[in-house]
Amino acid sequence: MLGVFFSALKKRQSMEDMVYSIQKGDFDLRNDLIEQYKPFIKRSVSSVCKRYITDTDDEFSIGLIAFNDAIDRFSYEKGTALLSFADTMIKRRVIDHLRVQSRKKQELSIDFSVATEDGYAQSLLEADRSIEFHKEEIDAERRRDEIKSFTGRLQSFGITFDQLVQASPKHADARKNAISIARIVAEDSSMLNYLFQKKKLPLKILESKVNVSRKTIERNRIYIVAMVLVLSGDYRFLSDYIKGVLKD
Repeated sequence: MLGVFFSALKKRQSMEDMVYSIQKGDFDLRNDLIEQYKPFIKRSVSSVCKRYITDTDDEFSIGLIAFNDAIDRFSYEKGTALLSFADTMIKRRVIDHLRVQSRKKQELSIDFSVATEDGYAQSLLEADRSIEFHKEEIDAERRRDEIKSFTGRLQSFGITFDQLVQASPKHADARKNAISIARIVAEDSSMLNYLFQKKKLPLKILESKVNVSRKTIERNRIYIVAMVLVLSGDYRFLSDYIKGVLKD
């Protein structure tokens, strides 16, 4: 059992080292990694297209580009595995491509010709619905990844998701005020570094920058810290939550 664990750990470290070297400019290693994971790229593309993918397919080329971009943009600090991150990027790019083709009423390179009971081929409208369904699946997967990553970040501050739910201000104005405080912290590099290093809010500095009492800040500490993490991180869906709060 321990052998399996250490083997998996070694593989993760090896992948991390490779990505780090590639991001530093190792062009040959980049090509080797892409070549090694071509079958993975084809499977990701095929899961959207619902057909066998070859090297000559346009969708495969899009998948290759997406995988290459994923290598450049990937960071283990975000709490997501490289292949999971790459899989999401590949599917999103392919879906975007298919949606453009569908909107232009051009012939889709994906085979949506699924015969119905009446013998008619599936319409472009149905094809677009299928694409939309896959997009929703990917969005749901990314949302789960975001929550998992965010939960991990919260835990590093000694906060659980349940505690965040319980500590969230009940009134809209209180939530807006807390988010405003969080934004001040997120946009100030010195306060942000203090928070990340000390795992606590820089209360003394904050008091001089906001028109609320120290007691109010401390009462909303958990919520403020959580909002700082969202504002300073790569959380597309959680950021939408903040936008919704501010609109209320």
